[in-house]
Amino acid sequence: MAGNLTRDEARERARLLDVESYSVELDLTEGEERFESITTVRFSCAEPGAATFIELAEAKIRSATLNGTELDVSTYDAATGRLPLPGLAAANELRVDADCVYMRTGEGLHRFVDPVDQKVYLHSQFETADAHRMYACFDQPDLKAAFELSTLVPSDWEVVSNAAPDSVETLEEHQGRHGVLQSAKRWHFPPTPVMSTYITALIAGPYSVVRAEHDGIPLGIFCRASLAEHLDADNVFEVTRQGFDFFHQVFGLRYPFGKYDQLFVPEFNAGAMENAGAVTLLEDYVFRSRVTDAMVERRAETILHEMAHMWFGDLVTMRWWDDLWLNESFATYMSVLCQAEATRWGQAAWTTFANVEKAWAYRQDQLPSTHPIAADIPDMQAVEVNFDGITYAKGAAVLKQLVAYVGLDNFLAGVRDYFGEHAWGNTELKDLLSALERTSGRDLSSWSKEWLETSWVNTLRPSFTTDDEGRFLGFDVLQEAPAEYPTLRSHRIAIGLYSWSGDALERVRRVELDVVGARTAVAELVGEAQPDLILLNDDDLTYAKIRLDERSLRTLVNGGIAAFTDSLPRALCWAAAWDMTRDAETATRDYVRLVAGGVHSITDITVLQTVLRQAHQATRLYADPAWRAEGLAELSAALRRLIDGAEPGSDHQLSFVNAFTSGATSPGDLAFVQGILDGTSVPEGLTVDADLRWSLIHSLAAGGVLGPDDIAAELRRDPTATGERAAATCQASVPTAEAKAAAWSAITGGALSGAMLRSTIVGFMDPDHAELLQPYGERFFAEVGRIYAEWSSDSAQRFAIGCYPTLLIDPATVARTQDYISASAPPHALRRLLLEGADGVSRALRARAKDASAA
Repeated sequence: MAGNLTRDEARERARLLDVESYSVELDLTEGEERFESITTVRFSCAEPGAATFIELAEAKIRSATLNGTELDVSTYDAATGRLPLPGLAAANELRVDADCVYMRTGEGLHRFVDPVDQKVYLHSQFETADAHRMYACFDQPDLKAAFELSTLVPSDWEVVSNAAPDSVETLEEHQGRHGVLQSAKRWHFPPTPVMSTYITALIAGPYSVVRAEHDGIPLGIFCRASLAEHLDADNVFEVTRQGFDFFHQVFGLRYPFGKYDQLFVPEFNAGAMENAGAVTLLEDYVFRSRVTDAMVERRAETILHEMAHMWFGDLVTMRWWDDLWLNESFATYMSVLCQAEATRWGQAAWTTFANVEKAWAYRQDQLPSTHPIAADIPDMQAVEVNFDGITYAKGAAVLKQLVAYVGLDNFLAGVRDYFGEHAWGNTELKDLLSALERTSGRDLSSWSKEWLETSWVNTLRPSFTTDDEGRFLGFDVLQEAPAEYPTLRSHRIAIGLYSWSGDALERVRRVELDVVGARTAVAELVGEAQPDLILLNDDDLTYAKIRLDERSLRTLVNGGIAAFTDSLPRALCWAAAWDMTRDAETATRDYVRLVAGGVHSITDITVLQTVLRQAHQATRLYADPAWRAEGLAELSAALRRLIDGAEPGSDHQLSFVNAFTSGATSPGDLAFVQGILDGTSVPEGLTVDADLRWSLIHSLAAGGVLGPDDIAAELRRDPTATGERAAATCQASVPTAEAKAAAWSAITGGALSGAMLRSTIVGFMDPDHAELLQPYGERFFAEVGRIYAEWSSDSAQRFAIGCYPTLLIDPATVARTQDYISASAPPHALRRLLLEGADGVSRALRARAKDASAA
């Protein structure tokens, strides 16, 4: 990252400066590579005569004037993106006139050309510190200022920023700096309330828009013109209204930024971004083909997550990126709470949370790069790799635990006090904890030390003895932690006892208690009959891995996984079985057989899709290679039966078909996929639309049935941006040395957009092509250092993670990683990503050994 601002530099700059306002003038009519950016910054300095710097990335600075004096623009360091500002006055005005670069990687001001109609679309993405790719600024979260924008654009464009425009002027004969003469419009946006640079925004282009209003708040939904027919505006507006009503009620403070626009933008490099009043979202959330309700639920969670940020993150903002988790964990927790309390998903939202978010957290927390929730972030490179399962999901799970500890009413009362005290300002963790202590009456210092300032996840196991009649003589909960991370935490958990009642597995007893230390006796269960299944952390109150005793596991395998009358305990048991497989405590083949025999019972579509995805991952990565083909065959046979028995046109039918397609490798399975594609054996009620066709073609291309000409023909049938990305994935998945070489050349050449890079990597790293990828283990290590030094942060990370030789499951891969780190001393952020990759290989080796022992 150019500049790589450090925490110490940011603190010093914040001590010196108080930024009043930015006035930004952009001309977006002057070419495909660069745009004109003129910034006027007004700010004060606590020590007149002191010096500082302002950031502007990859710019051609024509002039810079500080308090009426021309600055020497040759002092601008393009490598760091910093322009020195010497001899500051008590009150300062800086004007910087420059040309800036359009990006193709999803950072800064991203430019996209729609292949359908050749129309140009722009959107900004500034988190964590990319606002200075569009305008000169002090790019750190605690230097808030008002933001005023004026932009010149082609006359058929819509322009959206943080505020509603107050004027749109038509210029019939606009003479550009480079001699371009065209009709244009100048949009002006009035000054905003004070906000951090990373949540300022600009979205521009011939977007289609649908408008509405709710509770006095103007609402807008935007997408590309070629996608407008697929926009489900009614559902987006419904979730938006539900979110505003819920957050207004629980936060006790009205939405603070006037209008509220949501924009589905092309080639977005994240799920969404909480720009104040102008939220940008991944365009995949405009469903041009049929999707299951799992995707609709995920879109709703994303909408609500970004809306929660309007208060927690935008109105009240972290002082520095150490507290990034405060933004993301809070927004994640509140979005699920809103889904559970105010939308049609109800309490099933917590089932999804347990199965998706917490699984992500558990995985991240067991990597060698694990870190406390309240992380130490010394510089911007460190935060760039910290948008992870700890920052989002573990933090949200711990907040859920905190709510169980202090009570929801006390928690929300503390949040309301926090907003009231710190509105429009910057805070640290202690500010939130102080507010919660006041409203709950609890001392949270020890809770913070246990949960926020330590790493790793604890494991909870049941331990008990029984008498001759099968009643508990004693029952304890054992808590474990590895030697490297020895913290034993205080957990609020529920223990559920489940027994057969006819064909159902029903809860017959529930005990809620605090678990503290290595062993906690549960006196309430002494004398109870041992049930068919014991579920620690029933109702998912705490953040911990749970283990199942032998009888409980046997109950699940013998049909109990299908017999729960509620979705949450079933999801918790699926998660426990998966976790035991990843930790090599259960053989992969046993997990796969559990899935094959029990997946039919899953009613929650998100859990269903997650379990099916995990089963294929387990078979390909964690199974003994000698059993892998048999495992895939067992899954495929089970899925064929489920497809045949599924309700026509249902979400379950589509999920089963997608899972079958992603796992098809045998000639018979590929023939079934081919029959769906060519129409000769389409299951009743299944719609073979554009996205499903690409999934089928991807499967057949990876299986060697279809080749480049077939892929090119499909792209002619679907010449859209989605089609282009899908075709890139398919071409890279063709199982030939030539196709892999071409994909590698495209990936490492640096010319692909961020979206095309991601799509090509997916096809290149096909899980069934490990032999073809053997030569690229060495090539990865030969390239990764150069790419990490030369490419933008997002693209460099995509390469380091996506092309790491994960599929070369051999001790040599781990050794090669360690050798590279020792010899090259890579930057800390890259070192972290490499160690994470090596850990995945080591985990797969342990799981394969366990599975082989079960043979």
